[in-house]
Amino acid sequence: MGRSRERGWPATPEPLPVPVVDNHTHLETVVGWRAPGWDDERADHGADGGDEWPDLAAHLSRAAEVGVTRMVQVGCDVEAVRWTDAAVRAHAELLGAVAVHPNEAVLHAGVHEVAPDGLEPDPQPWHDLPLDEALDLVATTARGNPRIRAIGETGLDFFRAGPRGRAVQREAFRAHVALAKELGLALQIHDRDAHDEVVEVLLRDGAPERTVFHCFSGGEDLARLAAEHGWYCSFAGPVSFPANEHLRDAARVLPAELLLVETDAPYLTVHPLRGRPNAPYLLPGTVRALAAARDEDVAGLCVTLARTSQEVYGSW
Repeated sequence: MGRSRERGWPATPEPLPVPVVDNHTHLETVVGWRAPGWDDERADHGADGGDEWPDLAAHLSRAAEVGVTRMVQVGCDVEAVRWTDAAVRAHAELLGAVAVHPNEAVLHAGVHEVAPDGLEPDPQPWHDLPLDEALDLVATTARGNPRIRAIGETGLDFFRAGPRGRAVQREAFRAHVALAKELGLALQIHDRDAHDEVVEVLLRDGAPERTVFHCFSGGEDLARLAAEHGWYCSFAGPVSFPANEHLRDAARVLPAELLLVETDAPYLTVHPLRGRPNAPYLLPGTVRALAAARDEDVAGLCVTLARTSQEVYGSW
């Protein structure tokens, strides 16, 4: 229940009263998104019933129309790192984050094991690049482009890794933490079924000054721990899902100055649009859900979110 039965790009939502930042989006995937049956049912899947799919410029324009005027584009596989490097140079609306995603790290390390997700590994040609070389690409890209402002997303995903994969993920995570600190960049964390282990690494190695839990998935306990250490928590569409009261509880206990908001597009589309593709123009739904959870004025929350985004990532 709660998933839209429609397909294709949802209608444009009501604009926000104050512009905000989508602090985590995968635009290289957004612009390449295609629904099943695209070739046969093209007219049924377009934006608002149209027959064309938006390109990057159209997505940026549509986002700006609803008050999402700036974004952090996240490239976390080697092809997306290169795409991000070029995109943030070409578009003033974008800053970048680059990393080897924990699930990518496992494949670059040549680990092919079935994890708790039950899926067979699916290595791609780019995974022939050894992990140390993939990490070098991230470091070189971050050093060479002043518009790369974060290392991420990196972290631990124990749902998609078995014992050997988890060991690889941990070492890759530690390498990313060290790089973020070396370069003075923010860190964006991917944390799935691994809250305690992520915190252990951060406390043992020392978290970067600006550490962000991307798509925050913990409850009140993790939120309070994050607040204690000054770690930022970024909320995505799941904060609006009816079953996720634990996320709304977490949002309520966090200081406003540690809140961020994101789409994680094209994934995690806000309720009631689950099952349809996500994009930065749909961020207003998540902002309003977060404001409702905190019993806070939407305009006031937007001001805080925009200010905090600039504190974490710098000016655009």
